[in-house]
Amino acid sequence: MHARLTLDSLAAATPDRRDLFSDLTLSVGTERVGIVGRNGSGKSTLLRIVAGEAEPSAGSVRLDGSVGTLRQEWPEAWTVAEALGVAEGLAVLERILAGQGRPYDLDRAEWMLETRVAASLADAGMAGLDLERTIAALSGGERTRVGIARLLIEAPDVLLLDEPTNNLDGDGRAAIHQLLHNWRGGALVASHDRALLETMDRIVELTPLGVRVVGGGWSRFAELRDAERQAAEAELARSAAALRTAGLDTQRQREAKQRRDKAGRTFAAKASEPKILLDARAGRAEASGGRLDRLGERRLAEAEARLADAARQVEVITPIAMDIPPSGIPSGAQLVAMDGVSVELPGRALGPWTLAISGPERVSVGGPNGSGKSTLLKLAAGATAPTTGTVRRADSRIVMLDQHIGLLDRSSTLLANHRRLNPSMSENEAYAACARFGFRNRDALRPVGTLSGGERLRAGLACTLGGDVPPWLLILDEPTNHLDIESVALLEQALQNYDGALLVVSHDPRFLDAIAVGRAMSLGGVIQARRPVLRRKGGR
Repeated sequence: MHARLTLDSLAAATPDRRDLFSDLTLSVGTERVGIVGRNGSGKSTLLRIVAGEAEPSAGSVRLDGSVGTLRQEWPEAWTVAEALGVAEGLAVLERILAGQGRPYDLDRAEWMLETRVAASLADAGMAGLDLERTIAALSGGERTRVGIARLLIEAPDVLLLDEPTNNLDGDGRAAIHQLLHNWRGGALVASHDRALLETMDRIVELTPLGVRVVGGGWSRFAELRDAERQAAEAELARSAAALRTAGLDTQRQREAKQRRDKAGRTFAAKASEPKILLDARAGRAEASGGRLDRLGERRLAEAEARLADAARQVEVITPIAMDIPPSGIPSGAQLVAMDGVSVELPGRALGPWTLAISGPERVSVGGPNGSGKSTLLKLAAGATAPTTGTVRRADSRIVMLDQHIGLLDRSSTLLANHRRLNPSMSENEAYAACARFGFRNRDALRPVGTLSGGERLRAGLACTLGGDVPPWLLILDEPTNHLDIESVALLEQALQNYDGALLVVSHDPRFLDAIAVGRAMSLGGVIQARRPVLRRKGGR
């Protein structure tokens, strides 16, 4: 396989010289390579280095051909032709065909451009799209397909995709999958979308411990990762046992020496031996005691070092666990009841919707981009008033976390946010609540603005689920959009252990399966069975 992209001992660092990754050596041919890692591990930086937009701190990049990136945002006033990058080329052809062409127009005319544009739009699922339509008139999914069509027109040798399925509905995600399935060049894909990663030929993980390359898709990678975690935890247990053994051995040797010394002192007290022999025996005992002390100290130091190394390994590769208190939700409590609700927005109307949630139910809301999913969640949370219809809710027992965890003040510490949102809790109680969600001691004093996406979500959960009045209904709007895979797994575990009700918007079917969603709502108001609700830890 011909290498289109070669990375040799590549390293990257942040502007403040914090190392992101190092010693990345990789050759990419006509294959799809997934890039994974926790938030802040350098995934986007790696793609920017390959694209020539950033410099590595060490190593080199060799590219045989061109690179292309998926663009999904353009000025709202641009036309589709401008977004495709063909507006000038089409204008040249138009002038020539109108008999107004100039000599340099003939030199740069691309006679097959119209055919290529039409074919690319058709392949992207946008056949017949008016090239004079403005970007403002396109939905999010349509903009993604225009970006795909542009890549098909440009046909770069290496494709760079950075979280390409974020904020996309099912159709948009399907378009990304189709793009990669049909791509004949190389592709580097930084993503936390496990369904997309399942289609990769290789997975490259960027971690503080180094770079790991695994052949195959996400399932194969997850299998090896879980085995590594088990091995690290086993090594931690062995190291802890070795330290205990070393400590007991050292103590036994000291006690044995003390017994010998006592016997020697008793013998010397009888004065039955010449003083010179007694002094020599005492000197040997003292030297022997010093050697035993040094040997014991060395063994203890080595065991402590192994334990510290094993603990660091586990800390880096194992997600933080969260201890969620029970919500105390009554089994038949009515949480939300919407009846014929609609909302009038500038230029469009949403609804009518009907929805009822009682007890510890788990409901997902689906629909294409722009269909009003977030508006429906705001109605359920009381953040938006309906234009028509009625909404009843258990106001004091409902909490909503949006994608950006907007209920937290980014300029304040986590502890200050927790106390603001839970004023009846003492400082010690707030500290304890933060600790249950992995923010221990000084971590609770970090400003929210300095937290990663996964840490902010965990902080939001700490302030709501760990508050003085736990919510009965937790509303989540695309909670996995800005999370790395480790944080998604952490969120899934937390929600599995949560015994309250959930109302969730998510385009990630694996996430919905993991949190045992039982009903799926279409925005037409139809409630469909999705899967049986599994009994959850702590559930009723």
